Amino acid sequence: MKTVIVIPARYASTRYPGKPLVTLQDADGVAKSLIQRSWEAAMQVGGVDDVFVATDDDRIKDAAEAFGAKVIMTSTTCENGTARCAEAATAGVFEADLVVNLQGDAPLTPAWFVEDLIAAMAANPTAPVATPVVLCDAQTYAHFRADRAAGLVGGTTAVFDRNNRALYFSKEVLPYIHPSKADEAEGDVFHHVGLYAYRPAALAQYADWPEGRLELHEGLEQLRFLENGTDILCVEVEGRGRVFWELNNPGDVERIESILKG
Repeated sequence: MKTVIVIPARYASTRYPGKPLVTLQDADGVAKSLIQRSWEAAMQVGGVDDVFVATDDDRIKDAAEAFGAKVIMTSTTCENGTARCAEAATAGVFEADLVVNLQGDAPLTPAWFVEDLIAAMAANPTAPVATPVVLCDAQTYAHFRADRAAGLVGGTTAVFDRNNRALYFSKEVLPYIHPSKADEAEGDVFHHVGLYAYRPAALAQYADWPEGRLELHEGLEQLRFLENGTDILCVEVEGRGRVFWELNNPGDVERIESILKG
């Protein structure tokens, strides 16, 4: 199963313009851009045939090529990362049986998250799309609650059925848990990891569908699949003691740097 990772990245982010080029320091004091750290995370994944950065911005292109990444230029009309992956897949640069979208704001993505996702797609050959979910620990759950209390759009939660088929994804903390039962949250709240694996046919369909109402309200691209009746397989992955968080807002820089330095 030929597998290619595509890292979609745009400069004109609504919530955080220029986000892919923001620098993050690690424990050694080394500063690297968000897009470079995301690319380095992708390069650690085993069983992948190639890795590309897909962007519509020359600043990101130049930065990515400077640290050795292969770049596919895409149009400015791509409304989200999945649409950008769909366009990259039809650019004639690569052929693949599986396209993995490792979003450019997720440098903390462990290699085994991606490897488990690829393995799940191999074990479920009829699954059109898959995405990882990780059970929230106390620290992550607290981050979710703190962001919502502050009115910030932070991470995403996932709810799925007994067969691990996605029921819904939300920027709200789902399922709702009454404050009196907050100590039970760790067993019921799943953090959605911003990572997807698609069959090429599913990507092609996505590009043909209009933006859905739920997708528009939540700002979550994957809801377009659900709104059009396409199953998403939720693959539970293990954190193995590592805290996972995406860079969604400027305040997340300090969070992610603290994890990199830890």
